[in-house]
Amino acid sequence: MTNEHPARLASQRSMEAVHRKDKQAWVDNFADDGVVEDPVGPSMFDPDGKGHRGKAAIAAFWDRLIGPNRVFFDVRESYASGSECANVGSVNTVLPNGAILTVNGVFTYRVNEAGKVVALRAFWEPARIKSVQPAP
Repeated sequence: MTNEHPARLASQRSMEAVHRKDKQAWVDNFADDGVVEDPVGPSMFDPDGKGHRGKAAIAAFWDRLIGPNRVFFDVRESYASGSECANVGSVNTVLPNGAILTVNGVFTYRVNEAGKVVALRAFWEPARIKSVQPAP
């Protein structure tokens, strides 16, 4: 697995910015018209299922779902082709109360010629979230 593919590099920049809690770096990794669909389709985070489009909406997504939490990625496989890559793995989110939510899925990144993310699509099922509550 080579890490030189532009979409894979963008996915790595995205995950690293989240890990560092660097909102500006995360938002700057997207094209101006980029979209985040996390998860793809209608959900509690996006009732219309249209995604969070444009940098202002992407920044608001961060503020609501990433910023208040600690998020860790475990990429088990990554496949790159064309202008996209698909990462297979899990996302572990530690909520402010210490509860840990884990989702398994496929997370795709499509980039433009400048290497900016035009689409981040997360394929996971909200009904399959695993939750571990903190010890009392």
